[in-house]
Amino acid sequence: MKDAQYPDIDFRNTEIAFASKSNNDLKKMARLFGMMNSPWLVSIGSRLGLAAFKMRLPITPLVKSTIFDQFCGGTTLLECQPTVNNLYQNNILTILDYGAEAKQTEKDFNATMREAIRGIKFANENDSVPVVSVKVTGLARFALLEKLQAGKKLNKAEQEEYSNVKKRVNSICHVASEHNVSVFIDAEESWIQDTIDFFVGAMMARYNKKRAVVYNTFQMYRHDRFEFLKKSYELAQKEGYILGAKLVRGAYMEKEYKRAEELGYKTPIQPSKAATDRDYNRGIKFCVEHYESIAFCNASHNEESTLFMAELIEQAGLPKIHPHLNFCQLYGMGDHISFNLAQAGYCVAKYVPYGPVKDVVPYLIRRAQENTAVVGDMSRELGFIKQEMKRRRMD
Repeated sequence: MKDAQYPDIDFRNTEIAFASKSNNDLKKMARLFGMMNSPWLVSIGSRLGLAAFKMRLPITPLVKSTIFDQFCGGTTLLECQPTVNNLYQNNILTILDYGAEAKQTEKDFNATMREAIRGIKFANENDSVPVVSVKVTGLARFALLEKLQAGKKLNKAEQEEYSNVKKRVNSICHVASEHNVSVFIDAEESWIQDTIDFFVGAMMARYNKKRAVVYNTFQMYRHDRFEFLKKSYELAQKEGYILGAKLVRGAYMEKEYKRAEELGYKTPIQPSKAATDRDYNRGIKFCVEHYESIAFCNASHNEESTLFMAELIEQAGLPKIHPHLNFCQLYGMGDHISFNLAQAGYCVAKYVPYGPVKDVVPYLIRRAQENTAVVGDMSRELGFIKQEMKRRRMD
């Protein structure tokens, strides 16, 4: 990779990265990322924010005008439309993600299902929205998923609950299949992930016969996921469906370490960042090599992994906009990657969360905590913003 040349991709080009941002936008971003660059401030702010919402203090306007506006498309699908349009004007697609998670009641789960279906129908009416993302913990009780994975016997009420979960997941995938939209099923904690993998595998076998309707998510910071990716492919080949695969590094590292230590089992997390990077790139290579039967999304803010995939596509002479070869970054971050990839002609999308502010707060806090935990991520974002402000000769 060190010897590779990428004449059409320059992640240092902030003029392209921030072409859609006004001077005021950049100033606002600089202030926000400056605060997020401080781990202690993020830690204190996260705890205070959660406490304030629990006590129903009137902080919604403050949250909405700062971190929410930066990382979310809006509180409703209608509010998301300007964001979707703006991204599409810059050749970037949108992956919609209703921010509800960790719900507890059947009423809430059904409401989340209905919102996901509304999102699918909205996507069907927008060529710029090919995918809707779903979290199973927005559709099912965490404790039920955990009990299923542990192999414990369900009582009669839980059996009915489990049946309802399967119906909700199937309803979403069925509507997506009927409306020419795809569904990303997010990965979650390892002690419920086998249950999620079972749901997703069943849905892929049912709906991915002709095109990739359903995608599973592979967290490559787990030491077993590359092998699981290969086994998933082998199963898809055997049963005659297209494997949908979204690769991510992972989002629950601290929680995984803590639980493994408390319960005395070996952590599922890779022994080092280098091991994660190695398996991530092995996953990219595997998916690109089998691109005809694996619909793949490289969901990463890692420049090396992004360039690695671009190099593989070019070396193989594959079309940059092949529907099975996709890049994705989070809305509000990684614009130097997304916009420069789009400018170079690759198929790239932004992951755009939306929903009521109070429901999206857990997502926002996780975004802040994850990215301050990754050395240099906030500094890098802030550095690019300041570079563009300097280029524009802003005071």
